[in-house]
Amino acid sequence: MYFLSAVETENQIELEEKTRLINQVLELQHTLEDLSARVDAVKEENLKLKSENQVLGQYIENLMSASSVFQTTDTKSKRK
Repeated sequence: MYFLSAVETENQIELEEKTRLINQVLELQHTLEDLSARVDAVKEENLKLKSENQVLGQYIENLMSASSVFQTTDTKSKRK
């Protein structure tokens, strides 16, 4: 039966710890990559929505200016 010496056991424990830490770092790197990709996608969607909002705002503004309901009136002259 083969018994590991104290040094060999310590080296084995150290190797396992290093392996665990490396795996943890790799997992965190993948998580960071995923989050970065998500941030980029959200930024792109945000820009798209801002652009659509500008178009809709201009459209509404044009409709309001073309409609007599939204035209400004001189309330002082109508009260007299």
